[in-house]
Amino acid sequence: MTSRPASPAVVREPPFRVPRDRADLQLFLQAALTLEHLTIPPYLTAMYTLRAGTNRPAFYAVRGVVLEEMLHMTLVANLLNAVGGEPLVAHSRFVTGYPAKLPYSRDHIVVHLRHFGAEALETFLRIEQPEYLTGPPGHPSAAGEEGWTSIGQFYNTIREGMLRLSAELGEAVLFRGERARQVGPEHFYNSGGEVFPVTDLASALKALKVITDQGEGASMSVFDSDDQIFGEAREPAHYFRFNELLQQRAYGPHDTPAGGPTGPAVEVSWRDVHPIDPEARVEDYPRGSAVRRAAEEFNEVYAQLLCVLEYAFTGAPSAIGTAAPVMLRLKGLAERLYRNPHPDPVKRARGLHASPTYEVTARHFDRARSALRTAARAPG
Repeated sequence: MTSRPASPAVVREPPFRVPRDRADLQLFLQAALTLEHLTIPPYLTAMYTLRAGTNRPAFYAVRGVVLEEMLHMTLVANLLNAVGGEPLVAHSRFVTGYPAKLPYSRDHIVVHLRHFGAEALETFLRIEQPEYLTGPPGHPSAAGEEGWTSIGQFYNTIREGMLRLSAELGEAVLFRGERARQVGPEHFYNSGGEVFPVTDLASALKALKVITDQGEGASMSVFDSDDQIFGEAREPAHYFRFNELLQQRAYGPHDTPAGGPTGPAVEVSWRDVHPIDPEARVEDYPRGSAVRRAAEEFNEVYAQLLCVLEYAFTGAPSAIGTAAPVMLRLKGLAERLYRNPHPDPVKRARGLHASPTYEVTARHFDRARSALRTAARAPG
């Protein structure tokens, strides 16, 4: 019988306070980078478990959110570089084990790797839940609070720290990071301008606004602020895109968060998915089996993706362009796994399929770096 962790993985949270100095701010931004990444494996799992050729509205909705989460990771890395930090991505400490407790929440919310369905969407709504009321630690709205209450509050606290430290140290002193480390639109393919360098307080506040508005909506609305910031068509924020799928109805232009969606129906087929074990482990698959090899390879390729991102975030921004082919390899490996019934007879009888596990260890990162070095030396 396979052993399981006694409790969900817990992401380390920064102290419940506004950042006091540069090192504090760097700590908070590294935590934000970890937080943004935490959402990507669950969202990818939901997207990849959709049966090919079905549930197109769901596929493109979740895919859009995944792409924006990667944009958010890049913006947070730009923020961290701007204040002289060093983004850490390609390390086993950065990768959250699943299931995991959702950080920055007063509620005990466990995030699993689940196939697409109502249960997964309900978890996604808790992750992206808008926070309109609670300010940073020390604010009257947070009086009596001794810990984080929401992701929105956490980002509000980073914003407050940016403002205070910029005033105390001077803008030029705070944002003294190397400009060459900034990832810009010329590096990030098809970003729509949503990735931009962070070089001063104005661009730092803009980056934080993009991250929070795309997640929970701008100014207590259903929609993000991309139309105002980038001149793009406005879209429902992540929370409301997931709710459209759960309610099977789109938001109209005048809908509000309180009123719910009243627009056209959204077609969702709950049956056209590959059901999986939300606590799958590589060790569940027989040694030497094709499923075991695919699961191991997926983890190694995912480590390669994180190595590429760290390389891009720590001095070679153009390297981020090589993330796209790595993502395509991940998609192919995921689809190969999901097409296979689970090798365990009991789980197979329940209709479950094999799945990626996102168990990325130091060994995977060592192999990933070696593979990337070999690829870089290859001719052509």
